[in-house]
Amino acid sequence: MAVKSPGLTPLHEHSLKVILDNQNEGGGYLACPVMPDYQFSWFRDGAFIAYALTVDGTLNPIPHAVGRNAQWDSADRFHRWCARMINSRAAAIERTIARAANGEPLVLADTLNARYQLHGDPGPDDWPEFQLDGPAIWLWSLTKYVDVCRVRPLPLEWEQAVELTARYLAAIWQSPCNDCWEERGTEVHVSTLAAIFAGLNAAEYLVPRLNFSAVKDAIQKFIFAQGITPGYELAKAVGLDMVDANLLLAALPDFGLLKPDDPLMQRTIARIERDLLAQGHGVHRHRADTYYGGGAWVLLGLWLAWYYTQIGQPKRAQEILGWAEAHADSDGNLPEQVNDVMFAPDFYEPWVQKRGEIAQPLLWTHAKYLLVRNALAT
Repeated sequence: MAVKSPGLTPLHEHSLKVILDNQNEGGGYLACPVMPDYQFSWFRDGAFIAYALTVDGTLNPIPHAVGRNAQWDSADRFHRWCARMINSRAAAIERTIARAANGEPLVLADTLNARYQLHGDPGPDDWPEFQLDGPAIWLWSLTKYVDVCRVRPLPLEWEQAVELTARYLAAIWQSPCNDCWEERGTEVHVSTLAAIFAGLNAAEYLVPRLNFSAVKDAIQKFIFAQGITPGYELAKAVGLDMVDANLLLAALPDFGLLKPDDPLMQRTIARIERDLLAQGHGVHRHRADTYYGGGAWVLLGLWLAWYYTQIGQPKRAQEILGWAEAHADSDGNLPEQVNDVMFAPDFYEPWVQKRGEIAQPLLWTHAKYLLVRNALAT
């Protein structure tokens, strides 16, 4: 769709166009329209995209033929898609909750998938589908939309999906699963626990009769007992003396595990900067990364910039924003990561041969760009 609004930069306009043009008819967003393995819709990516659109629609509304503005209407369609995907799996999710209550092992066929095809069918089985952070981040994202667009009372199908998702997360939060990079499925990831904590907070806000205080308390105690490095930072996963840039999830606005200025969060960020920030090049995922050579991610650079806006460091945020803008291609497409600085360069070409070139455009990156632009503007 055509995206024009006075005062927006060309990259801001293009970011909106990339996102809006790649929302499928059911409401999900393609992660990337050109990489085959990414031509699916994820809860996690879409939740951040919808959150960014909700904020952007407040500050830079794009007129729309039907509805309020293009950004809010798009976010609404995504949230309806999420509720539909979750409610359609209600019987399987209830079986998972019941098994957890009885101390029985998980049956992965009865868990939520991570990615979905155009019409809502689960993605092919050759993927690490069991990921708990995605539906949790959807709950967090939904609160922003509900507040901004004054969606009260919740539509019944949303309330059903919120309660079902929260009960599911509360039942199996300690289960090892793949992290948000869809890796290391035998570990318990602190970023995932942080996402679940935020999601349960959000569920209580959305449906006030829900109460997950005991579970949230257990999550906090578990993290502080088993998810801390010897240097007193949040750990990538239980038992690891390593950080991951996805630990930025711990400081999500409004419902996050930690406030952005919490000393533990500050120590974690300091180690991320020390171990993973490539000066002038963005942020790596973690020290053991070999995906596309373990390059520096534009997505994560922008996420760190968003964090800087939350702690009153706009100059540092602006520096990263400028670096990200310089890595847009001639059409304005932002990539997932770049290959000008890599932890494991020998792995770059094998990944290109297996999956194609680095994903570009990545809708999640464009969403983070919108969040940083708008945070700096306000």
